[in-house]
Amino acid sequence: MTLEGKTLFISGGSRGIGLAIAIRAARDGANVALIAKTAEPHLKRSANPHILTLSPPVSLEPRWLGPHVGYTIAKYGMTLCALGFAAEFADDGIASNALWPRTLIATAAVQNLLGAEAAMARARKPELYSDAAYAVITRPSRDCTGNAFLCEDVLAADGVTDFDYYAYQPGTEPEADLFVDHA
Repeated sequence: MTLEGKTLFISGGSRGIGLAIAIRAARDGANVALIAKTAEPHLKRSANPHILTLSPPVSLEPRWLGPHVGYTIAKYGMTLCALGFAAEFADDGIASNALWPRTLIATAAVQNLLGAEAAMARARKPELYSDAAYAVITRPSRDCTGNAFLCEDVLAADGVTDFDYYAYQPGTEPEADLFVDHA
């Protein structure tokens, strides 16, 4: 399955991860619309409808909550919405999943807020996210819903074994994300 001829509505797609997802979908021939709001969501009429929320799996371990309670609550809330949408729209065949990386992603936010070039050196390119998003939204919506995926797990399930391809600086060890335990 490809995204050729499909239409994706992407909010927040003017830069960073959203832009990378839009570009990846466009390479397939998808129509991409960057939006802020809509008064009429067209998913029920789509052949393979998906909602993909960029948020982490929920973990109640204090080490993920303590350093940044507000941010964590907001992101976990997004995941809970994604899982709730999966249940709400199941009968309509609309998939809803959450997707999050195991590692930092090389974005302006990481560079400006989390450690400049040192953080970027331990990050992966946004294409890790876009390729994983592509893999999720090209799956049959009735078979792939209600998940909180990790990007690397999605790509590994699709046969990716060399993640150095996604390294912002190839050959460097990526830094673990704030929400995922690597032990």
